[in-house]
Amino acid sequence: MKLLVIGSGGREHALAWRLARSPRVHKVYVAPGNGGTQRAEQMENIPLTNAEELADFVQREGIALTVVGPEAPLAAGVVDVFRARGLKIFGPTKAAAQLESSKDYAKAFMVRHNIPTARYETFTDPAKAHAYIDQEGAPIVIKADGLAAGKGVVVAATLEEAHAAVDAMLGDGSMGDAGARVVIEECLVGEEASFIVMCDGRNVLALATSQDHKRLQDGDRGPNTGGMGAYSPAPIVTPELHHRIMREIILPTVQGMTRDGIPYTGFLYAGLMIAPGDDPDREIKTLEFNCRMGDPETQPIMMRVKSDLLDALEHAVDGTLDQADIVWDRRTALGAVLAAHNYPNTPRTGDVIRGLPADAEDCMVFHAATKLDGDETKTTGGRVLCVTALGDSVKMARDRVYEAIDGIHFDGRQYRTDIGWRALKPSQQKPKSNA
Repeated sequence: MKLLVIGSGGREHALAWRLARSPRVHKVYVAPGNGGTQRAEQMENIPLTNAEELADFVQREGIALTVVGPEAPLAAGVVDVFRARGLKIFGPTKAAAQLESSKDYAKAFMVRHNIPTARYETFTDPAKAHAYIDQEGAPIVIKADGLAAGKGVVVAATLEEAHAAVDAMLGDGSMGDAGARVVIEECLVGEEASFIVMCDGRNVLALATSQDHKRLQDGDRGPNTGGMGAYSPAPIVTPELHHRIMREIILPTVQGMTRDGIPYTGFLYAGLMIAPGDDPDREIKTLEFNCRMGDPETQPIMMRVKSDLLDALEHAVDGTLDQADIVWDRRTALGAVLAAHNYPNTPRTGDVIRGLPADAEDCMVFHAATKLDGDETKTTGGRVLCVTALGDSVKMARDRVYEAIDGIHFDGRQYRTDIGWRALKPSQQKPKSNA
């Protein structure tokens, strides 16, 4: 059987890697892929991004199933194009993908369907946005309405930061269409968690829980990024909270989309803020929806899959997800991102990567912004690699990751040394060196 994974990041490398391990899969094509998928066995990159050309390729090659990784092709309607030709593809339609492609749409949807979320207002007029910030005070959260590659959110600690964020989004047009509107939210306090499920329009299958690290620097400092590391499972999501999240957020979302006439299929990611404390009834609110798996959460989640992921995907596209199950490795998986010089602003490209280790059962280096140039692997963007490992504890997985990172080098590399710190005892939180 031949499969297609659309995308070029670490999430797509991890998905393709897991699918290639299915005994029923002969080859996984990745469009357009990266240096890691280019050099992997059973994978082949194809230089296509246009939806119609991708559909032509799938028909020509007899691809059995397509999985969409990133948000941009979903928002552009690749699923609609494939379905119009009767091709099997896993992902939401363009209309359903608005849950991610428009923050304003998502917030209005949540309010309409009584899904807990932060109080907010939406603005297109900079003067009104500035007045609202002065009225509400700081800290406050400013979000670009459209897709901004994980960089359209500013958690402003001061009024000055908040006003500057509005000016950057609405004033100078630096974010293009993504910043044509801004959503301004109250700043929630607590611990974030990523809750990702598979949907077939009616049934839901929850994946393993995970926790991302959005800030660039140790101790959750510095600017927001697309994600500097993640681990799975997330201890914050207890069985009691898991049940509540399904009941209060996930199922109402899927049912609400159906009531709105837009059945939701594909991966659905709920970014959550869980209030401090250990009260099982403490507040859980939805920060955002993504219409695909998270990156870098996908990498540790895929490391923990023990069963054949293809089985679950086939049930999902056939509308029988209630008959599917995924077997999870009991161990913890943790991934740390190696980013390029000057990420997340204007990352440098073209640096040669040296010391990449061989793939191992307990440690994988998933590529994102890389390419092969002759015998050399070079950087092509901001988040370059995600080194991901399994361990019998968070500490053991983390130690394995940083051991591998110590041998990987490229000029200007930067990474966090404290991935997984929330799940560790204080005595275990001493960071590795970031030399």
